[in-house]
Amino acid sequence: MSCDFIIPPSYLHSSSSSFLCKQRLKLYNAFPFKLRLPVSTRPLIVQAESRTREEDRIASQSRIPNKNQDAERKGQDLQTLARRFWKVAAPYWSSDDKVQARLQLAAVFALTLGTTGISVGFNFLGRDFYNALANKDQEQFTKQLLYYLASFAGGIPVFVLRDYARETLALRWRSWMTSYYMERYLRNQTFYKIQSQSIIDNPDQRIVDDLSSFTGTALAFSLTLFNAAVDLISFSNILYGIYPPLFLVLLAYSIGGTAISVFLGRGLVTLNFMQEKKEADFRYGLVRIRENAESIAFYGGEENEMQLLLQRFKSAYENLTQLLISSRNLEFFTNGYRYLIQILPAAVVAPMYFSGKIEFGVINQSVSAFNHILGDFSLIVYQFQAISAFSAVIDRLGEFDDILDSSTRKNNESTEEIKLKYCYLSSSTDLHSNGSISSRNCVKVLGIEQLTLQTPMSKEPLINGLSLEVFEKDHLLVTGPSGSGKTSLLRAIAGLWNSGKGTITFYAKHKRELPLSSDIVSCEVISTDEINVDSTVHREKNRGGVFFLPQRPYMVLGTLRQQLLYPTWTEDSDFMENLTEQTDSPSFLVRSPGAQYVDVDSKKPTTDDLIQVLKDVRLGYLLSRFDGLDSMHEWSSVLSLGEQQRLAFARLLLSKSYLVLLDESTSALDEANEEHLYQLIQAAGITYVSIGHRSTLNKYHKKMLQISSTADPTSTKPNWCIDSIP
Repeated sequence: MSCDFIIPPSYLHSSSSSFLCKQRLKLYNAFPFKLRLPVSTRPLIVQAESRTREEDRIASQSRIPNKNQDAERKGQDLQTLARRFWKVAAPYWSSDDKVQARLQLAAVFALTLGTTGISVGFNFLGRDFYNALANKDQEQFTKQLLYYLASFAGGIPVFVLRDYARETLALRWRSWMTSYYMERYLRNQTFYKIQSQSIIDNPDQRIVDDLSSFTGTALAFSLTLFNAAVDLISFSNILYGIYPPLFLVLLAYSIGGTAISVFLGRGLVTLNFMQEKKEADFRYGLVRIRENAESIAFYGGEENEMQLLLQRFKSAYENLTQLLISSRNLEFFTNGYRYLIQILPAAVVAPMYFSGKIEFGVINQSVSAFNHILGDFSLIVYQFQAISAFSAVIDRLGEFDDILDSSTRKNNESTEEIKLKYCYLSSSTDLHSNGSISSRNCVKVLGIEQLTLQTPMSKEPLINGLSLEVFEKDHLLVTGPSGSGKTSLLRAIAGLWNSGKGTITFYAKHKRELPLSSDIVSCEVISTDEINVDSTVHREKNRGGVFFLPQRPYMVLGTLRQQLLYPTWTEDSDFMENLTEQTDSPSFLVRSPGAQYVDVDSKKPTTDDLIQVLKDVRLGYLLSRFDGLDSMHEWSSVLSLGEQQRLAFARLLLSKSYLVLLDESTSALDEANEEHLYQLIQAAGITYVSIGHRSTLNKYHKKMLQISSTADPTSTKPNWCIDSIP
């Protein structure tokens, strides 16, 4: 819109207070037709709204700040930023939602074109309005005032609908991208690799905040560029028709301003990138205190935590100080640049008015047209800080996208790694230890051949040439000094680590244990119905008969019922369908709980089954303590570690797995409860492989794998031995 009351764009540029920013946005939105702001500043408003982030955002994956790395951080070149922008932005517009997306985008551009037409109309209305005022023509003044009011009534809906259509499209785009990135983040254990190897900082922030900022700002900038092109065509003719030299002054003014702005603000991209990271690191430090409150209280580590938090905050403070200094230097120029345009066009055309060649209303028209065109030519000047912040967002998302792609490529391209196999044994055949058909009394469930295990990062050997076989009810205990690689062996069996060489084979007796995932990359059927799978399939193996119990069980966010069903069963499909109908959410936001494995023998446990299994693991009192199965609590806080471990055994019993791997899963239990749980899983016919240090574990196992120490990198001699337990 083009009106006479001008608010300085710098009024909306301040980043010193999110509260002040919100109040200024309210003021701007309250007077869309009384306060004129150059159209090129509108993306800044969208970005300012997206930058008022929730203070309690959980930065769940953050690496320790590295000062050397921070110091070496440099802004990406324009070509890299353009490549990353296209890589991040393009997938949605060719996705399954592309028809709806393109229709909405066309509607937004059509409405934007309509608002430009309304602005041109107001430009001419303003000219006639002020001509009538200068000529003291009351009748013409009243007529033009009525035209103005009627135009307001017709123009307001177009502007409102344009903003609404843009925001809903940005929300739909963000929703699709959030689903897209979360799926890739959770695929191939990428989330685990990022966290365990500290590949990048704060992936949660990139998914939550950066995606929101990217979609809103990218769409706003795109509309700004479109609007600028239309404005140039519409208002250039007006301005050139009034006074051609004024058009040349505008070109020189905008080109010079752009060059100076680029020079003064060249370091803002890097500073904005680092500020995002440092603030996320500080928030993560606070989250860590909340998650480990009891341990810190026991240690009395408040002073240490305070020191660590201050160090992180100081790092953010120092970077923000540099950012404010750079912004201040840029603002010295941009504020003068913005305010000078209020008098520059009037000063250029004033001699023509004094000589009687133009009317007073033409001065107002030239000022309006000048500001519109200058706003289009001066996008970089007006939006340099916004562009810098947006460039940092593109850089962070592009880096994240590259990591997700590289994880997929590594899985597909790796040649020297640990191989996982899954074999289906028909009911008429079993495998002997040498691979031949054998009697039913000797059913193999797990085989490891020439396994050499290395650490993922440093490639240091942990275990050399391990070969072993585990038969049904032939329970194995793994022992050894701390750091020898016991838990790492379980990580390899679980498919979390594949650094090294060798083969790990699982043998399933029932059809329900055969994976039907589309992630199977190679399918080689042999005489024993063997199927080679990668770790992508193996991540769901707990549904196919193999279960893993870590020392500290994972407590999901949900009810006690959900704790017991995790991870074998998910929400009912009826519930998901009702949720979709009630919220009218896009289809890509509702993930149907399709089965990864065909299970003709197992069905979802009933409420009675859940109550009984709680009693079996001696947790029946939880039902009265927490008012039944459907109460919601922070289970990792309200349950002791021993109770959590017993709850994990309840999950195991419900899953009806044939093989379980236990990583000191009874370490927090007394000997009586430990014995009771081992008796339960023995009675359920579950074969188990345990890691532990207690001598009391020996009586529950038949064989012992002893790992002496970490392997010698210069030797191929085995650092392990297997003995029978009498």
